Amino acid sequence: MLACVLFASLGLLTAAGATESRPKPFDCGTDASHASDDFLQSIAAMHKNKNYGSSVARAASIARETDNNSQITVDTVFHIVAKEDKKADITNDMPAAQLDALNEAYKPYGISFNLLNVTWTTNNDWAVGEENDDLEMKKLLRQGTYQTLNLYFQTDLSGGVLGRCTLPSDIANGKSNPSVYASDGCNVNANTMPNGLMDGFNKGKTAVHETGHWLGLLHTFEGYSCDGPGDYIDDTPMESQSTDGCPESPPKQSCPNQPGDMKDDPIHNYMDYSTDACYTGFTQKQHDRMHALYNLYRDGN
Repeated sequence: MLACVLFASLGLLTAAGATESRPKPFDCGTDASHASDDFLQSIAAMHKNKNYGSSVARAASIARETDNNSQITVDTVFHIVAKEDKKADITNDMPAAQLDALNEAYKPYGISFNLLNVTWTTNNDWAVGEENDDLEMKKLLRQGTYQTLNLYFQTDLSGGVLGRCTLPSDIANGKSNPSVYASDGCNVNANTMPNGLMDGFNKGKTAVHETGHWLGLLHTFEGYSCDGPGDYIDDTPMESQSTDGCPESPPKQSCPNQPGDMKDDPIHNYMDYSTDACYTGFTQKQHDRMHALYNLYRDGN
């Protein structure tokens, strides 16, 4: 397991059945304390536009120089991992629909995904993905370099979550040996793919959310507080509670003392915990952050 990764969780998985019921609210238990020091210092430098030295100075410089019109194409590999009795739940057309969902979500932000391969594996242990089984799976299935997004769609993902993913870090640091970053990538409950069995979360947006972490974004409610740096991004309103469902009326305001249009929680932001139908996009500064951190940590590795 990589020492400097953050596993970001989304949702609580309920018992399986003919149709999966919608997850209940839960406390993620994942915060920025799990991230590497280099990552935290880098996003702090970008947040405050300060120079902390070494690679962090480069982070701040990259953030300032980010071209808002730049385009990123991410080579991507999907891994469908099912239990023997769940194989029929994931149909052949679901990976293509998931790719469409990713590209539709990220196109306005200058990011596209080029699907290189889809692997199909039947393995009762890997489909659950407990820690040792998860690492074994990724060592054998992962493809590409540190630039390559590997998404593992597991029918029975463990940990009571819909997904978890790694944040970018300096672990690769120019190394081409994939064993160095074998754990890099995102685990996603396969039933969240478009037309999957997870009611309310079956439009492919869980993979959109997890990919946001892979590109360097934290939850909009990071820190669960109305004070402090939050997600280290200025144009996402402070949010002290993750969102359940899509509470539009009355608007959810977990930090009502914030100024002006920052009072309402960002329930439509992909980095909250809303239902799939509630999501609409990222902010401009989230766009800038994804581009800057991709250029800092993943491009060229």
